[in-house]
Amino acid sequence: MSEGNIAADQLRLLIERIERLEEEKKGIGDDIKDVYLEAKATGYDPKIMRQIIRLRKMQPHDRQEMEAILQTYLSALGME
Repeated sequence: MSEGNIAADQLRLLIERIERLEEEKKGIGDDIKDVYLEAKATGYDPKIMRQIIRLRKMQPHDRQEMEAILQTYLSALGME
């Protein structure tokens, strides 16, 4: 087999792997959407749940800094 054929086969395999992973990602995205719909049907607010998930991903120091800045802005606008 020539070097060009090996490279073409390798490229094809990589593309096919990416395509499979993209399909899996879509499936996972659909599953997540279903969980949010279930939560909404149970009475939870999906928008707030998304905010909580975003906050949980943050480092504690970054979250504290963001909360302090938010409080400063709210205070400056008289919204406390």
